[in-house]
Amino acid sequence: MKFNSLYRIIIIVWMSVKFFIQLETFRRKSKHSWDQERWQKLLKKQAIEYKGKAIRLEGLLVKLGQFLSTRADILPKVFLEEIDDLVDRVPSFPWDKAKRILEEEWSSDYNDVIKNISERPIASASIGQVYRANLITGEDVAIKIRRPAIRKIIKADFKALRIVFWLMDKFTSYGNQLDLSRLYEEVRNVIEDELDFKKELKNGLHFQERYKDSPGYRIPNYISEWSTKKVLVMEWIEGARITDLSYIEDKGINRNDLARKLLKGYLEQLLQEGQFHADPHSGNILIQEDGTIVFIDFGMVGHIEARDALSIRKLITGVVLSQYRDVTNALEELRFLLPNSDKRQIEKAIQTLVTLFVEQDLTMMDEDTAEQVLREVQTLVNKQPIQLPSEFAFLGRAISTIVGILYSLDPEINLIEEGKPIVQEWINREESADKRYDPTKVLRQLYARLTSIENPLDRLSNELDQHREWEETVRRKESYSRSMLWNKHYSFTLLLFSMIGFFISLSLKMSDLLLATSISGGISILVVIITNAFERRIWKKKERSN
Repeated sequence: MKFNSLYRIIIIVWMSVKFFIQLETFRRKSKHSWDQERWQKLLKKQAIEYKGKAIRLEGLLVKLGQFLSTRADILPKVFLEEIDDLVDRVPSFPWDKAKRILEEEWSSDYNDVIKNISERPIASASIGQVYRANLITGEDVAIKIRRPAIRKIIKADFKALRIVFWLMDKFTSYGNQLDLSRLYEEVRNVIEDELDFKKELKNGLHFQERYKDSPGYRIPNYISEWSTKKVLVMEWIEGARITDLSYIEDKGINRNDLARKLLKGYLEQLLQEGQFHADPHSGNILIQEDGTIVFIDFGMVGHIEARDALSIRKLITGVVLSQYRDVTNALEELRFLLPNSDKRQIEKAIQTLVTLFVEQDLTMMDEDTAEQVLREVQTLVNKQPIQLPSEFAFLGRAISTIVGILYSLDPEINLIEEGKPIVQEWINREESADKRYDPTKVLRQLYARLTSIENPLDRLSNELDQHREWEETVRRKESYSRSMLWNKHYSFTLLLFSMIGFFISLSLKMSDLLLATSISGGISILVVIITNAFERRIWKKKERSN
C-alpha cells in the first residue's frame, strides 16, 4: 500500500491534522494551568508515531524527519531526541533491484563495467543506497543507486505536504511566522534536485574545484562516464564519521584543532555568495587518519545570492560592533521581518540576547534573572510578525547541524572567538570590494569594541519595562480574535471530514458518494471563507473603536 499515492496522502494528512488537533486541545485545556509533564508525554507520543510512519512509508517523511532533527528552533527537544536516528533506520532494497537499475542505466551487463561489488549496501538512505565496487579499469569506487519508484513516492508526498502546509497556514500560528507557500516550493525544489544524480554530480564537481587549493580538505573524484540520473559513481575514500570520537582518539587527532578546522572549512561556504552544503550531517563529513576532512554527498545544496551575502555581512558586523540597528535592518533586508513588525522592539530583543550570550557569561547573574530575561525575549520574538524566509530554511538547518558537530568534538569551543579571525578576513575581503566602507576603520572599531565591553545588566531594566508595555498592547489585540476562533475550528472540522470522505470515495469509485462529498466539501470551504471574512470585519471594527 505504501506505493499507492492516495493511501500515502490520506495517511500523511490525517496524521498531521491529528497532531494539530491534539496540540490545540492541550493548549486550550491548559490555558490556566500548564502541565509540563503531560505536554512532554504528548510530544513524545507524536514523535514515536511520526517515526514509525516514516520508517514504514519512507519517502518524504524520512527527508523531513532528517531536516527537522537538527532544528531545535522549530521542534522541542523531546521530539528531536525521538527522531534523531531516523535517517539511520531506513531499510535497504534488494540487490536484484539495484542490479536491474545499473543495467538499465548503463545499457549493458553490470559486469562489463564493475567487478567485486558488495551485494549488501554499505549505506541506505531515503533517496538511494551505496555499494562499494571496483571498476574494470581498477579504480576503487562507491556507487550510489536511486531507490526504485522513489520519484513517484516523493511526488505523492509533496501533494500531501501541500495540503498540510495549507492547513497550517489557515489554522495554526505557523502561518504568521513562515511563508509556507514559498517554503513548500523551496523544499520541493531542493529535494527534487536530490532525485537527479546528474545534478549531484555537477554540485560535486563545483565543490571539488572550490576546495582544490585548500590543504586539509578533500572532495571525492567523480566518474562522469558512468554517472546518470539514477546512478552516481565516485572515488571510494577511506575514513570515519567526524563524530567517531574513538577513531579520532586512536589516530591521535587533536579534537580541538579538528573542530577549529571544520569551523573554518564550513564557515567559508556560508560567508560568501554561491553554493553551500545543505546536508552536512556527520555521515556526510569524514575524517581521515592524517586529519584531512572529507565532504561528501552534494545532493542537497543551498544557494546564497549576492544581495543576501551583503546583508549577512551587515548583520555579522552589526552584532560584533553592537550596531543593533544595522542588525535589524539586515534582518529586514533578508526578509525575516514582515512590514508590520516593530523594529524598535526587535532591536531591543537582539541587544539583550547579544548582551547575554556574547558579552556576558550567564553564570554571572542569578538563575531566576537569566530565565526571566530569556523568557521575555522569547515571548517578544514569538509575538512579533517574524518569518523564516524559505530560501534560508536549509541554511538554518546546515548551521545548526555544524554547530552540533563542533560541540561534540569540543564541548568547550567558543564559536565567537574561534570564528572571529575568519570573519575578520572575510570583512577585509568584502570591504575592499566595496569602496563605500573603510576596512581599516571597521577593524579599528571591531578591536575597540571587543576590548571595552560594558556590563549588560545595567541596560536590562528599561528594556524589560518597554517590552511589557508592548506586550500589553499585543495581548489586547489578541483578545479580539480569540472570540472568533470557534467559527474557524467549526469550519475546519467540516472541511476535514469532507476531505476524508472525498478521498474514500475516490478510492472506492462510488459516484454518488463522490458527488455528495464534493458538495459537502464545497459547502465547508464556503463556510471557511465566510467565517474568515466575518472575523476580519469584526477585527477591523473593534480596532477602529479603540
